[in-house]
Amino acid sequence: MPDSRTSELVRMWIDGWVVSRGGSDPIDEPWGWTIDVGQPRHVARHVLPEPTEADVRKIVAATSAPGTWLKLFAEDQTVLPWVGPGWRCDKPGFLMTCHLEPERTEVPAAGYTLTSWTRGGVSRVLVRTHHGHFAARGQIAHAGDHVVVDQVETAAEHRRRGLGGLVMRTLQSTAYGAGARTGVLVGTPEGRALYSSLGWTTHSPMASLWYEPSDSAQVAA
Repeated sequence: MPDSRTSELVRMWIDGWVVSRGGSDPIDEPWGWTIDVGQPRHVARHVLPEPTEADVRKIVAATSAPGTWLKLFAEDQTVLPWVGPGWRCDKPGFLMTCHLEPERTEVPAAGYTLTSWTRGGVSRVLVRTHHGHFAARGQIAHAGDHVVVDQVETAAEHRRRGLGGLVMRTLQSTAYGAGARTGVLVGTPEGRALYSSLGWTTHSPMASLWYEPSDSAQVAA
């Protein structure tokens, strides 16, 4: 079950997410927030920190635009019965936080280089091979006294070499140096183990669905 801080943490997450992705200011709704994203397959998203069946069914009934997303902070099996044909289910997410502390400066593994930069309230880290090939990346968005970690990924052929940890520690160190003391993210099932090993705490699951109608559209588990 979501803890009592879920709504506060979700608001912290979306405040950083819109900086990271260039979304609109969140629009307050009785059940949470709506964000305009403006991409062909991701037009807008509705974020519900404490979803109820009545609220979700009302949103679903009013939705006709493909590329509308729902971010529901609950288990998939709880919310899937509340939506109908045309709604697809993405990988589950996990709302996580971390108390930021100074991180040791790490040297990339042999054969890799690391670069980082900050622009427009977003700090990015990029790991490449010595030949310039992409290996790993991640970014944080600064939002007041906290940061939101976003888009952390490692290329398949470079996994299990400590690059994800290198990216995260570099981002966390950057955030701490900028004055942030709390980190927030929504991680994938694959990323959750990495974040947990770095001191991140899970607060709530998140179901992620999008509307893509078709003649045979069904919710995908």
